[in-house]
Amino acid sequence: MNIAKVVESSKVDIEPFVLNNFIVKKKSKNLLKIVSKKELRSLAEELNLEYNSEQIDFAKKIIKAYLAKR
Repeated sequence: MNIAKVVESSKVDIEPFVLNNFIVKKKSKNLLKIVSKKELRSLAEELNLEYNSEQIDFAKKIIKAYLAKR
């Protein structure tokens, strides 16, 4: 059983309640990484894929949107 200690009100520190002090911050597992067109071109060349600049632009937009949504 806990024992309560009686103190004077002048000895009690009053601080505002800050909700963020009680929330555990989670580390983001998926860090948003910017994918460059140069990286996409080099990857396509490694995989022996044919591509043009429109396809690279489209792939970059799709990957960026996918990572942002995750």
